[in-house]
Amino acid sequence: MTQSLPIIDISGLVAGKPGAVTAVAAEIGQAAREIGFFYVAGHGISGERFEHLFETARRFFALPLDKKQEVAFAKSKHNRGFIAMKGESLDPSKPADLKEGFNIGLDLAPDDPRILAGEPFRGANLWPDMPGFRETMLDYFGGVLKVGQCLQRAVAVDVGLPEDFFEDKLDQSLSTLRLLHYPPQPASIEPGQLGAGEHTDYGCLTLLMTDDVGGLEVRRRDGAWLAAPPIADVFVCNIGDCLMRWTNDVYVSTPHRVVNRSGRERYSIPFFLDPNPDAPVVSIPSCVSPERPSRYPPTTGAEYLRERLTRTYAPGMIA
Repeated sequence: MTQSLPIIDISGLVAGKPGAVTAVAAEIGQAAREIGFFYVAGHGISGERFEHLFETARRFFALPLDKKQEVAFAKSKHNRGFIAMKGESLDPSKPADLKEGFNIGLDLAPDDPRILAGEPFRGANLWPDMPGFRETMLDYFGGVLKVGQCLQRAVAVDVGLPEDFFEDKLDQSLSTLRLLHYPPQPASIEPGQLGAGEHTDYGCLTLLMTDDVGGLEVRRRDGAWLAAPPIADVFVCNIGDCLMRWTNDVYVSTPHRVVNRSGRERYSIPFFLDPNPDAPVVSIPSCVSPERPSRYPPTTGAEYLRERLTRTYAPGMIA
């Protein structure tokens, strides 16, 4: 049984070296079928960029609550903006999560035709009145999106598809960058309350960068919880439910949670790679057989995301 997450170096894939996509595809495929989690090294994003990113996130969360509420999630309806402490329950059967967050999506102008046409989850980002915040976040959003798209090329190869299969399904994606702040877990909490309740992620791939405070735990197939300690400048990556659905459960999305026992504040920044709103999410032919018939009806990127988000947030918070 897995005792630690595999580390996959994708530097050759990022550099476009011959044969690299096949080698990385095999490693991702094995991890995706077994534990559903792995570390990603060699991605090309510098440690200095991560340091600046986290410093900017810390400055935002240090703002007074009334300033953060100026860009509150409820003002968007499009999965953007500030979510206050205990503002969501990733495990709806348990008390609200002990964290606060901030969501950023594809950056569109208010008069963008996609917004005016009412496309699902198309809305302008909400930006706090904080110098440099927008520029820092959009720079990182673009960089981590490229890493995710690169990984999806390897995924395509692993499941017997053309390398570019996902390109036109992720080029205007509903991806979300999240800034998260976890306070030290109080001595007195409600029964079952965690920093982030047990859950699986909704999209295709999650690329998580954290500070040096641990807390992420992954549930193995035998039900035991496995710690996923942070490695400096290395992503933790996991399979999301949408990709599991696309692969007809060949890939697995693994339940995980955050328990901040450190006595310190914890900051993490996940990036959720989601498909385009109109991307058809249909079982990949190579993942379907007489022994494994298609387990899901066809859907789209937007339909699936809406279905999942409405389970997490209060009624009326998602358009």
